[in-house]
Amino acid sequence: MKKHIHLLLLLIWLVIGYGLRFSGLASLPPWTDECATIVFSLGNSFKTVPLNQVISSDILLQPLIPTPEAGIGDVIERLFNESTHPPFYFILTHLWMKLFANSSEIASVWVARSLSAFFGVLSIPAMFGFGYLAFRSKLLAHIAAAIIAVSPYSIFLAREARHYTLIMLLVIASLSCFIKAIENIHRQQSLPLWVGFFWTIINIVGVATHYFFALTLLAEGLVLFGYIWHEIRKNKQNKLTPVQPYLWRILLVAIASFAGCLIWLPIVQSVYGSEPTEWVVNNSGDNFFAPLGRLLLWVMSIFSLLPSAPSILPNWVIVISGVATLIFLVWITAYLVYGLKVFSRSNNGLPIQILTRYTIAAIALFLFCTYILNIDLTLAARFIFVFAPAIILLVSALLTVCWQGLKKNTKLTLIIIWLMALIGGITAMFNLGYLQNMRPDLLASLIQKTSQVPVLITTTHKHHGQTGRMMSLAWEFKRFYASDSQNNWQFFLAGRDANAETYTNAVQVLQQNINQMPRPLDLWLIDFRSSVNLKSTQCFPDQKYRSRIGEYSYKLYHCE
Repeated sequence: MKKHIHLLLLLIWLVIGYGLRFSGLASLPPWTDECATIVFSLGNSFKTVPLNQVISSDILLQPLIPTPEAGIGDVIERLFNESTHPPFYFILTHLWMKLFANSSEIASVWVARSLSAFFGVLSIPAMFGFGYLAFRSKLLAHIAAAIIAVSPYSIFLAREARHYTLIMLLVIASLSCFIKAIENIHRQQSLPLWVGFFWTIINIVGVATHYFFALTLLAEGLVLFGYIWHEIRKNKQNKLTPVQPYLWRILLVAIASFAGCLIWLPIVQSVYGSEPTEWVVNNSGDNFFAPLGRLLLWVMSIFSLLPSAPSILPNWVIVISGVATLIFLVWITAYLVYGLKVFSRSNNGLPIQILTRYTIAAIALFLFCTYILNIDLTLAARFIFVFAPAIILLVSALLTVCWQGLKKNTKLTLIIIWLMALIGGITAMFNLGYLQNMRPDLLASLIQKTSQVPVLITTTHKHHGQTGRMMSLAWEFKRFYASDSQNNWQFFLAGRDANAETYTNAVQVLQQNINQMPRPLDLWLIDFRSSVNLKSTQCFPDQKYRSRIGEYSYKLYHCE
């Protein structure tokens, strides 16, 4: 194909990817983690929200209002004192939101999400470059770009105000240098200085963006060690110096990257086991095979996602989607196995070998953390950013064989696979798939429809995550139910007793506040992790409203 045809095709993937990532970007309220991104990126603190007292929506939402005098130093300070994340993405978001901030209004969730969506769009040409660099095939590069443009998983990440699209870009960049390094080992050539420098910077920035980027470096290191060890043994057999000059630059990159990781070690040690990270600790009661099942679901979502959201869809739709997905998976596997056999006999076998070994190493690290260290990295789909780009490129390479027509009707097969991914991308865009975060809009709608009297919403508080959950509800009330929320919606965050895991004092204060509030009153206990006797406050449970919705558990009491 001529050069302008390649550019036109890439532009088409960009337009499609842009539409799927930016359409209706602010249709949902920010969920807990997005509230954290916005608050910390503004240089604000969750600690300004009072505990153990009745507060209005305005007070609860105060940390989401931009502070003009806040700077990058405030962002870093807030993160180190209240969060578990490194600062790089939050600094970028701070600068991004400064361009659009209005100091008199709550920060725009569209602006906050647009940076992530922008990085998501950039991943399309990045994947094209990754594919071409690894395989020297523009056809393969286009297939990889076309897949990531509509990938349900990629779109899911891009539509939330989090750092995962940026970290995927950094993984793509690091893997590109990684493949270049191994190719140079095979050619017995030194790694170009600029590649080594770029690779080192990418690795350091990656860890400064998300600590789990270290898993990318570990997987790369394991694979690299295998190739370097093979070269050393070969040099010994040939009676040469074991570590030849062409290996030194790669070793220097490894040392520099390791040093870049060590900078964050004291912070990681303080973060490990902290309350915001407790949720990833493996549940001993979990089924042994549950992590494997989740991991398979997350990998499948890279290429396919049919309507399957249990919170908003009937079971029969989910069952049909599940059956269709399994049939699709079995059907596509036959073509991928065929492509793997063809590639293993071709001159392009080395990149396939590298990517396969990297993917196996990364997944092995996930399972090691989950089953041995009891840190369950399969609990959230977002963590597979470590190997998602490698899987996309691997599958793209195998599908290239199909497109080249070495098997009957293979071009049609590739088109069907891409259309299936496109349907999945649209499913992710409309939040209809099993890739779901918390849905405060569903709970807010339920409360608004159910309660026709003033409302007090209360939750138990451990850390800023619970504050963020209530912020999400308040944001939704203020956006859609402003006429009701200003006077009728109030909140109570029950803080834990000093030096204890109990809420005895907070429950007593809650009871006192309820007794002083005018009646009638609807009391909603949201994710309330403590026993409370409300009979003395003349509040009685409504048995019809004791369930879960949008990842929130709730109980309704009518106070008379």
